[in-house]
Amino acid sequence: MDAGLLSSVVTVIFFVLFVAIMVWAFYGGNKKKFEDAGNLPFQEDAEESRKPD
Repeated sequence: MDAGLLSSVVTVIFFVLFVAIMVWAFYGGNKKKFEDAGNLPFQEDAEESRKPD
């Protein structure tokens, strides 16, 4: 197996992996989970502001 073929195979593998991650990230069933994770920093700030000094 020469370097050109190996490079091509690795490129195709990473492209397929990239497409799989994009499909997983934009799949509708994950929306609620990602929104909750995105709001975590704001929830922590709100909890800290409610604590008495």
